[in-house]
Amino acid sequence: MYAPDLLARQTILVTGGGSGLGRAMAERFAALGARVGLLGRRPEPLRDTTEAIRAAGGVAAWASADVRDPAQVAAAVDAIEAELGPIDGLVNNAAGNFLAATEDLSPNAFDAVVRIVLHGTFHTTQEVGKRMIARGSGGTMLSIVTTYAWMGSAFVVPSAAAKAGVLAMVRSLAVEWATYGIRHNAIAPGPFPTEGAFTRLMAGDLEREAKAQIPLGRFGEPGELADLAAYLMAPGSAYVTGECVVIDGGEWLKAGQEFSRYTNLPRADAKRAFGSMRPPKG
Repeated sequence: MYAPDLLARQTILVTGGGSGLGRAMAERFAALGARVGLLGRRPEPLRDTTEAIRAAGGVAAWASADVRDPAQVAAAVDAIEAELGPIDGLVNNAAGNFLAATEDLSPNAFDAVVRIVLHGTFHTTQEVGKRMIARGSGGTMLSIVTTYAWMGSAFVVPSAAAKAGVLAMVRSLAVEWATYGIRHNAIAPGPFPTEGAFTRLMAGDLEREAKAQIPLGRFGEPGELADLAAYLMAPGSAYVTGECVVIDGGEWLKAGQEFSRYTNLPRADAKRAFGSMRPPKG
């Protein structure tokens, strides 16, 4: 779909880039010509992804850091820029989440998620943003949120609160930092199978039920999200800022529509049900 040099001459930093959707985006950016920096807490997946990108002919580097610690973030960005050059693209993808009844949450459990998702996104955004501003180079930023950043969700209150904060930050900085030539957008993915969080959140029959709530009848593929991210990082989207693009197969629209549950029935059964509801003639 894209020219092979779409992201040439860009250096893009991906947080949480060693696994899951972060890795899918990093590999796609590299395949399109970007120099890719990976930042995360665990060295092993960062090293593996970097080696995979290099083996495929791409350019990549990694640095380990806990995004909750701004000093570690600054040191990691220093290391990556020393190897790859100035960063002009940032993808905030690092996150944490788990299912829990809110009345059972400890303060530390709530804090753990909010500090990774909201504080961590702020730390990386501010660190990279200050460098872009000092250089006068402009740049592009992208944050991965979720559809429940708008509506909230039961049993993931820390994540919902943090992602809503990230979305507000994206829209705020899209205006505040436009004067510096910095764009900031977001993507709100629906269910995308990945190792780790997705497996924990889709236990038992939840996977089957989740697919039933998606009009397109399937989960997303990581490459589909990576292609959307590539567009939003590319020069061709230069007039798009402050936007949040949903990629969920129609899931959140169906969830909010009064009679969408009828699409779970075979269409003939639904039509028979509709016929039985009609008022008598005359």
